[in-house]
Amino acid sequence: MNLLVLASNTFTDVKPGLIIWTWITFIIVLFILRKFAWGPLLSAVEGREKNITNAIESAKRERAEAEKLLGEQKTAIASARQEAADAVRKTQADMEKFREELMSKARKEADSLKADAQRAINDERVKAIAELKGEAAKLSIAIAEKLLNERLDDAKHQALAQQFVQDLGKNQPPTA
Repeated sequence: MNLLVLASNTFTDVKPGLIIWTWITFIIVLFILRKFAWGPLLSAVEGREKNITNAIESAKRERAEAEKLLGEQKTAIASARQEAADAVRKTQADMEKFREELMSKARKEADSLKADAQRAINDERVKAIAELKGEAAKLSIAIAEKLLNERLDDAKHQALAQQFVQDLGKNQPPTA
């Protein structure tokens, strides 16, 4: 029978004394946990929550600051690009102006050289014409002198012309 007593004493048997002591123990443990463990746990959770909230706010502020700095950098880059483009345009305009000045100066020098060459050509032409006139005058005087010294008939006239042509060939300077 002893075995039957043990078998009948199981967990499924309701024992009011045990239930009361279980409830009293549960309430005492609950009170102790609430007094000593629940408060520190809640304050630790609240502290952690505040830290997370502060971290989120800090991240939002830092993100806003980063976006502001990014905007400033984009503006600075755009400004630098614009300044570089302006500098390139100014340099190109200066180079074009310098080129135009050089071309104008070269044209003036070429025109001056051309005018000097034209003057030199005209001077040489005037000198050549003056020399030709002088030679023509000398030849005319020589012919007139010969004609005055002699009275010419056709045969003498032919001989005098041939002699004049021969003398003309002798008196001419050699051409280069």
